[in-house]
Amino acid sequence: MKKILIVLLFIFCGALAVVFHTCSSTQSAGESIQVKGSETIVNLIQVWAEDFAEKYPTCNISVTGGGSGAGFASLINGTCAIAISSRQIEEKERLLAKSKNIDLVGSKVGLDGLAVLVNKNNPVNELTMGQLRDIFTAKITNWKEIGGEDGKIVILSRESNSGTHIFFKEHVLGNNDEISKNEFSEHSLMLSSSRAIYDEICQNPNALGYVSMGFVSNKVKAISIAKSEKNEYIYPTPENVRNKKYPISRPLYLYTNGSPQGIVKTFIDYALSDAGQKVVSETDFVSIIR
Repeated sequence: MKKILIVLLFIFCGALAVVFHTCSSTQSAGESIQVKGSETIVNLIQVWAEDFAEKYPTCNISVTGGGSGAGFASLINGTCAIAISSRQIEEKERLLAKSKNIDLVGSKVGLDGLAVLVNKNNPVNELTMGQLRDIFTAKITNWKEIGGEDGKIVILSRESNSGTHIFFKEHVLGNNDEISKNEFSEHSLMLSSSRAIYDEICQNPNALGYVSMGFVSNKVKAISIAKSEKNEYIYPTPENVRNKKYPISRPLYLYTNGSPQGIVKTFIDYALSDAGQKVVSETDFVSIIR
């Protein structure tokens, strides 16, 4: 009987060892996650990473910006696990990825509205999409042409590697026309961040630029936008973005190589959870959960 009990004990301990090894391997797999991309949402990702680390203390998440384009390049080159983007992937990026046997899969994790800001003392309150297009392509160059005071419009834009720049170019300058050749005026000032655009508008009465709606404050003025003169002018609010009434609204993405697996999937599942979406709202973006 003793021999039987000893044998059973060894079998039981061996089974426990297998279970323990499996759990340990599951926890430790992919402990380090490299995340790179959009400057617009890098702060959101950092808050997620801090919250996630409390739940999974063995997981180290490194978050860097550089722009949506840089995030896609890093993911295609295999130097990050997640690319963060404020735009959808472009066809040339998808083709490059395909040539390297990489299948880029996007997960929508939030929404954003691009607010068009002017100095708080600027009398202009409303613009149509057509007027915006004409301003950024320098067909309209003076504020008095659109109901403002006499003064040359100072155009501010994000740099060309920015997902925000590309989205604005496609959806405002190009009027959602993929083959549009419209370009930003050569007189546009290309700035490295939304914060830089915001700071310039605060002190320059003639400046106009576009930023994530989280930068709207009482130190600047956000313009209400209409699709055309026949449409209602819509102010950038979370509800107007969620219901797609605000014309310059966009989704925010986390991209991975193939469907997310392991700890990467666990992180994205957290981002889409009630707790993760609460952080989206707290960082001035728009949750995809009502």
